Amino acid sequence: MNSLIKYFLRGLLFIIPIGVTVYILLASIRWLDGLLALDFPGAGLVIILATVTIIGYLGSTFIAQPVFNLFERLMNRLPLVRIIYSSLKDLVSAFVGDKKKFNQPVLVTINRESNLQKLGFITQEDLHNLGLHERLAVYLPHSYNFSGDLYIVPKENITLIDATGADVMKFIVSGGVTKV
Repeated sequence: MNSLIKYFLRGLLFIIPIGVTVYILLASIRWLDGLLALDFPGAGLVIILATVTIIGYLGSTFIAQPVFNLFERLMNRLPLVRIIYSSLKDLVSAFVGDKKKFNQPVLVTINRESNLQKLGFITQEDLHNLGLHERLAVYLPHSYNFSGDLYIVPKENITLIDATGADVMKFIVSGGVTKV
């Protein structure tokens, strides 16, 4: 009986990640297809990927660049829209593009007495405009979540880590289960 239970649990360990991954992918494709009211499965995903790629290409050309700059200036002039737009743009650019922010993983000493440390990412090295000298802004992501906290940390509490940002982020989000 113990062997049957062990085999059942191993089966769950194999099936659950695959099943949930397939379910999330299919639900995402259905949702994208629903946005465009298409009956052909996956067509919405293909159209959205192609459209985003074309917009990215156009945004990189010198011909379309003035149009994108004008649009951005307009978005940054509207009071409420400016806050939402600039925050979302900064968040997205932290993960993709030329201004990636989560590329310098660090180990932050939170409590020197107990030697409590936490993994995070430097997001700002210069906080002089806030009147904070010899301090850095460090983002500490939460495990099993897409959130985290921003800490202002003295430089002496930070140790740089020799690993890729993607590997460290995966390690943090998995709760330390994934190997680095």
